[in-house]
Amino acid sequence: MVQCAGSNNLLSDKEIATQAKSTIQLKGVDLSVIRKGSGPQILALHGGDGPIDRFPFADQLAERYEIIQPVHPGFSGTPIPEHFDNLQDLIYLYLDLIDHLDLSDAILMGFSMGGWLAAEIAVINTRRFSKLVLVDSVGIKVGGPFDRDITDLFATPPDDLIKASWHDTSKAPDPKAMADEDLEIFAADRIAHGLYTWEPYMHNPKLPYRLHRIDIPTLLVWGERDGIVTPSYGEAFRDMIPGASMVVIPEAAHSPHVEQPAAFVKHFTEFASR
Repeated sequence: MVQCAGSNNLLSDKEIATQAKSTIQLKGVDLSVIRKGSGPQILALHGGDGPIDRFPFADQLAERYEIIQPVHPGFSGTPIPEHFDNLQDLIYLYLDLIDHLDLSDAILMGFSMGGWLAAEIAVINTRRFSKLVLVDSVGIKVGGPFDRDITDLFATPPDDLIKASWHDTSKAPDPKAMADEDLEIFAADRIAHGLYTWEPYMHNPKLPYRLHRIDIPTLLVWGERDGIVTPSYGEAFRDMIPGASMVVIPEAAHSPHVEQPAAFVKHFTEFASR
């Protein structure tokens, strides 16, 4: 059994055997890519809490789909290229990855910061994707200049941040319980997250004016108790994307895929099979 950094979840030897990790070089950048399962392809872009393959919902999806998950440079102990300093660098890295993998009719899915990435990619080009799924995504500003639409992850006291992020706070990663190596990765992940999302904080002011370009079926999935970006924020996001729909999952906050994996997989597969 192997424990993943920042998580109480364990991967069994069988689960490890069903996924493969490789490094792809794209324009001088070494990108770590995790592939899990088989079937129709999902390009999954993780959020600030790191890769999603360690969670049970990913195992359930991998029974029917192939999950292709790039690890954002700087996360999980990977290096950050010297010229990377904002989300645009990730957007164009993944556009190169999409071409490199020659994806066709894949589902593009992003979580939190990864949802922002997915939306930015979709406004540029959707030709390799059949559907888009955004999970508790950040990326837009919906209130006035001084309104706090998105909780400040770096200034909010840790206990308050946990309450905003989790309906069941026992599922939150506990840095005090981590081994030194895992704690180093946890801290490095936070640094990388800040690098990509800090200025302007967690959004692109021009994205709302571009979301009309998304021309594939889109589903937004939200945790009912999300205190990082509330369901009303998700509704505003949905209303900016033509024809988009939204589901709200009870007893879940910013990570409904972790807190309510069965409900999340149900909503995803119903949408994907339409």
